[in-house]
Amino acid sequence: MKIFFLSFLLFINSYAKNLEELASGILMVGFDGIKAPQFLKRYKVAGVILFSKNIKTKKQLKNLTSSIKKLQPSILIATDEEGGKVQRLKKFAYIKSAKDIASESQNLARKKYQKMAKLLNEVGINLNLAPDVDLEYKNNPIIAKYKRSFGKSPVTVIKYANIFTSVMKQHNILTTLKHFPGHGSSKSDSHKGFTDVSNTWQTKELLPFVKVKSPLIMSAHIFNSDLDANYPATLSYKINTILLRKKLGFKGVLISDDMQMGAISKNYGFKTAIKLAINSGVDIILVGNFLDKPVKVKKIVNTIIELVKSGEVKKQRLVEANERIKRTLLKYKKI
Repeated sequence: MKIFFLSFLLFINSYAKNLEELASGILMVGFDGIKAPQFLKRYKVAGVILFSKNIKTKKQLKNLTSSIKKLQPSILIATDEEGGKVQRLKKFAYIKSAKDIASESQNLARKKYQKMAKLLNEVGINLNLAPDVDLEYKNNPIIAKYKRSFGKSPVTVIKYANIFTSVMKQHNILTTLKHFPGHGSSKSDSHKGFTDVSNTWQTKELLPFVKVKSPLIMSAHIFNSDLDANYPATLSYKINTILLRKKLGFKGVLISDDMQMGAISKNYGFKTAIKLAINSGVDIILVGNFLDKPVKVKKIVNTIIELVKSGEVKKQRLVEANERIKRTLLKYKKI
């Protein structure tokens, strides 16, 4: 009887540990401070995201990424380095905005992005949450306003985005196309709240996500009733699995935009949003801890474990996401 009981306890502990690893393995989390976060000692997360608040000097940044990799060698260390208004390393090397780059020759664009890629590699960042492949639409408050788009034409966006991703690949930097299925035509900012593109979005906005080669795609928090009458893209199975995976054939990793952005946090409870995102087909849940009060990794992991135990999220969905992330990392190491 004692042997049976001990075996049962070992099974339960093993199951719990496995579930914790699976839940941790789909998270990308931001943190405060300029040193490696303590949660890395327990939770093997998919990645961390760095903001300006984590970066002081080049030497400090190198020490930070090095210490993170010592704790978790296979971790993704990400940042938003698009150029222009959206770049975290501008104190070391300023790169023009996507719109300004696209006004120059392809050779000049390649040289500028070589400079960016070399810097990212030097400081130990292996994932760039860029390029932005949204099309430029007039009066857009978050893409066009900050010159984040390469242009109005899919041809222009595809041409310069492919230069961006190919240069990053040469320097072992993974890239992320954003924001699927297209944020360019929005009249509002999904950082602040509900963003509806139902009357402005056009099918051509999908083209860059098909024609630009990248191992990761980031979902948008935009709502489009023509694509899904119930949920914004990040939480939509119809958009993330049926459209992106089955119809467009994307095989890589789908990462959410920051789950603390207003479009999600102001309209959905934390647990519900996490459940819907995972079930929609999102592989990496991004919680930046930059736009709102920090959420501890323990809370996020426990939330996912609760969802699995209640049957609201299937364990196999976590297994699938973890395997897809590992395959992407394996390819990255072979570049």
